Amino acid sequence: MHSSVIRDRQDLSVDIRALTRLILAQQFESGEIPWCSDQKTDPWDHVESAIGLTIGGQYDAARRAYDWMRRRQLDDGSWYASYRDGQPEDRTRDANLSSYIAVGVYHYYLVTGDVDFVHAFWPTVRGAVDFALRLQTPEGPVRWAISPEGRVDPMALLTGSSSVYMSLKCALRLADLTGNAPPLWLPAVKRLRRALCHKPHLFNMTKSRFSMDWFYPILSGAVTGEDARRRIDKYWKKFVVEGQGVRCVYDEPWVTIAETCELVLALVAMGNEELARIVFSWISSKRFEDDTYWCGFTFPGMVIWPEDKITWTNAVVLMALDALYHLTPASRMFNHAEWVDPERS
Repeated sequence: MHSSVIRDRQDLSVDIRALTRLILAQQFESGEIPWCSDQKTDPWDHVESAIGLTIGGQYDAARRAYDWMRRRQLDDGSWYASYRDGQPEDRTRDANLSSYIAVGVYHYYLVTGDVDFVHAFWPTVRGAVDFALRLQTPEGPVRWAISPEGRVDPMALLTGSSSVYMSLKCALRLADLTGNAPPLWLPAVKRLRRALCHKPHLFNMTKSRFSMDWFYPILSGAVTGEDARRRIDKYWKKFVVEGQGVRCVYDEPWVTIAETCELVLALVAMGNEELARIVFSWISSKRFEDDTYWCGFTFPGMVIWPEDKITWTNAVVLMALDALYHLTPASRMFNHAEWVDPERS
């Protein structure tokens, strides 16, 4: 087992047990993991929290989280956008929120080597991915959702489609493990990557004020190499507050821990671990007295907002720590060097 306390070169210590305890404390007996007390549960952040539990060595709790997903999967392979105490709250069916189960299941396999777990969840993963791909346009982008009334929203989001791309890559790895690779998946991945790299006009750009639109194409492994480096450099000053972290949106004075940690993951993925460590050091002290992390803060006033202790925020801190300090066998899961370019497959 890895050390429970991580210290970087500036002697900024992080107690991974505290982060894991927060997620465990919020998890219901059913396995459901809400954002925090009296808040909603959404499928994407629920899986993110399960990934955090796996990094923290809480395998039983992580499996309960994935079982919760399996039991609530809809007949078309999707999940509703949000739940409260297991009951649907927002009946939108989102391609990105639904397909992220593939990332969680593959991550659990990388950490534990549990092939039986992969086989048990393969029908769940396949249903989720098939749902997302039914929303893919011929040009490659994935339309983001089906409304509660059953209407397909024609809008494709750059961040959402980037996340779906990562989910598809993980699903293909799981398909190889089960020996059940659907023939249409690889062509779908190739179309999606081409759109993310070369056809930005196909995505709704009203979301470009969000920092995730900047780095998610890199985090997912769609944009790599010199293109990734140019993208980071081009928008660095737009989204990064030096010495503090990453803005959620470029036009608001609000730094968020989750976006900062996801930028860390993207930087490690593209091979710039030195810069990733510097960025992570900026938020290492942004913690409550129990060593769990803030959700975000304003600047220059440094007001913590919101004051809730968020499960998925602390989960992505664990993911960033894993990428930087190699706590688990899944520490390189996002690294571009670990994946074959789908165009060469």
